[in-house]
Amino acid sequence: MRKSGDFDLIAHVEADSATPEKILEGAPEVVLIDQADPLERTVALIEQVKQERESTAIVVLTLSPEPAALDVIFAAGATGAISKAANPIALGTLLRETVDGRVLNVHRPAGHVQGAPSSHAANSLLSTRELEVLKLVASGATNAEIARQLWVTEQTVKFHLSNVYRKIGVANRTEASRYAHLNGLVGDKPTAGF
Repeated sequence: MRKSGDFDLIAHVEADSATPEKILEGAPEVVLIDQADPLERTVALIEQVKQERESTAIVVLTLSPEPAALDVIFAAGATGAISKAANPIALGTLLRETVDGRVLNVHRPAGHVQGAPSSHAANSLLSTRELEVLKLVASGATNAEIARQLWVTEQTVKFHLSNVYRKIGVANRTEASRYAHLNGLVGDKPTAGF
């Protein structure tokens, strides 16, 4: 058993041998599933685990934060999804925040419009530099890395992040990253402007 923050890793099951019985053997409160290819395999596993133990929270590490794929994952019973593009160092925090319900918009069905700003709306809300900073944050870059890449000071990065948080209505870096992923702002690499 390995301790990770407030989590105890009680088991690791290889994808090829993952069964609900093996997954639930240690009576976990949270199950982190690395999305398998094809998606149907992950969906079947989520459904089976939820059938066996409804109270277990299931979070999926996904390569595809596309709304249609997320719809399928959430319809199967997943509690949340975290992009595999997230910085591995932040995984424990992201997992904890997702399970505790402190991540905003854990699920927004495809086609959902009410209160869901489009990437076009986000582009018009944010300056070019703020958008660059947001994209880099969503890719897992630290303030120091962002400052080096954009040729600005860390204080300038903090200033831009403060404006980004206020404009898109989030409270922290994790929520800003989630916003960027949900709104399709991280598909292309940001370019450093002068």
